Amino acid sequence: MNRIYKEFTFLLAVLLFFGISSSHAQILQSGAQDLCFFSSVDETDQPYAVYIPDDYDESKKYPLVVFLHGAMSNHRLGLRRVFGQGNNQGKDFLKQDHVPEVTDLEATRHYPELKDVNYIVAAPYARGTAGYQGIPEKDVYEMLDQVKERFSINDDRVYLTGLSMGGGGTLWLGLTRPDTWAAIAPVCPAAPEGTQGLYKNASNIPVHIFEGDKGFLYQDVLKIKERFEDKDVNFSYTEYPGIGHNSWEYAYEDGFIFEWFAQFERNIFPRKVSFSTRHYKYSDAYWVTIDKLTPGTLATIKAAFKEDNTLEVTTEAVDAVSFQLEGHELFTPDMPVEVTMDGKTFEVETPDAISFTKENGEWRNKKYTPGLNAKQAGAEGPVEEAISDNHIYVYGTAGDPSQKEQKLRRQKASVPANWSVDRGSLGRIKVFPRVLADEGVRESDYNVSNMVLFGTKETNKIISKHADRLPLHLTQKTGEYGLVYIYPFKENYFLVNSGIPWWKGARSGENDSGGYALPPQLAPLKDFKDFIIFKSSPDNVVVEGYFDHNWKLPESAKDKIQSIEAIEINEM
Repeated sequence: MNRIYKEFTFLLAVLLFFGISSSHAQILQSGAQDLCFFSSVDETDQPYAVYIPDDYDESKKYPLVVFLHGAMSNHRLGLRRVFGQGNNQGKDFLKQDHVPEVTDLEATRHYPELKDVNYIVAAPYARGTAGYQGIPEKDVYEMLDQVKERFSINDDRVYLTGLSMGGGGTLWLGLTRPDTWAAIAPVCPAAPEGTQGLYKNASNIPVHIFEGDKGFLYQDVLKIKERFEDKDVNFSYTEYPGIGHNSWEYAYEDGFIFEWFAQFERNIFPRKVSFSTRHYKYSDAYWVTIDKLTPGTLATIKAAFKEDNTLEVTTEAVDAVSFQLEGHELFTPDMPVEVTMDGKTFEVETPDAISFTKENGEWRNKKYTPGLNAKQAGAEGPVEEAISDNHIYVYGTAGDPSQKEQKLRRQKASVPANWSVDRGSLGRIKVFPRVLADEGVRESDYNVSNMVLFGTKETNKIISKHADRLPLHLTQKTGEYGLVYIYPFKENYFLVNSGIPWWKGARSGENDSGGYALPPQLAPLKDFKDFIIFKSSPDNVVVEGYFDHNWKLPESAKDKIQSIEAIEINEM
């Protein structure tokens, strides 16, 4: 009997082990609940709300809806909204007479019963009212990765929607990475800075915009509508007469959005691709990759199959491109491919050679490989990129400072590190970077973090250690100037601020509720290029600009900088 019991116990343990460790195993209850992922940005657990359908079966593939909440809201309210639930729904006592309206805080405390839909739904938290560019954008994709690990998701049926600030985020994420989504539905969207010029990127994803004609964003939304209608896009628009910014109550009513999304699946190999970008980090869509561009300048490509193994391509501001055609129904690998690049035709014999580089203004059938010091993904600038991911604020301890001076140095570095400064009605941004002394930085920090370095090579040991690799230095001959620049280091960035801090006397203006909202002391960085030298205040610019494609100072900037006695150029 004892032997049989031991064998049964062992068998049960084996079954439990393999059941729990299966690739998509989940033992969560159905309905609405909270989960979290570990953020690579600041090593914190970031929450998101998730809905799991009744009778979830991990052997099946489920469609996924990602919802982006609006300003002054959160992920828990967001999950309510996408199901058409307002604050006064889902509680029995609300059916009584004379019950006051439930506030967002009160509604956040519980989830109502939600309509059963055959979708996984996930709603991230945008660090407060921070928009969906930069750090919150990275959060969305980290959450998306975890949801796909936890649940059995159909990659060709992943949809994106959101309201107001989240509607702007829907535009941004949908247009910068269109091949991630099967369809997008922005509701009363506040389009973020940088969206202009990207609307043609939706040529292979259906777009449905909802807006009330009394909403404060109505005129802006009409302009967005016109831009989509001007492109070859599967676009639809619903307008609610007499309705204000609360158009989401109608757009999501009775779970309509799930019915609309159900019509569409992603086509990862469309016949044609129209794609524009200003950044290497958004350089590919479907079977097209822009290998070389000028960061900050809109690069555009239109590529289409005219027939089997025959491509016609037109470009603007593109210097290198590759096509990944394996798996496309119009591509046969063992046959030549005819590619016409801006009117010049090539016959390409092998699949791995469908790459082109522009040399002296002429296209060549040649693969572009960036040099170690070239601008590329993760090393393209501008200044704002250094604070759009994991970063550390580092003050110096060199030069034998007094105790008072050392305290002032730390205080200076702590000012921009305080993301959670109160922004009035917009609340606080919940990002938590570290502040370290130069001697406290570890080798592991170099591997994962951008470094915001304060001081000069005389006062900061990290600047001093790498002085020969850095292009600009502020001397201690004067206290009139401020120097700010970004520069790649290993696989991350240094952002150097020597002299006057970038936030002193700067006009930060209002944060863009649709874009990447920063606290006041960081907001000036949004307007900086790769480098800036100013006198007394960032509003008094002496010289500013971009480094060239190899991270060298352009000659025009050198001439101006050499006339400034307080600035030393390091010729590398």
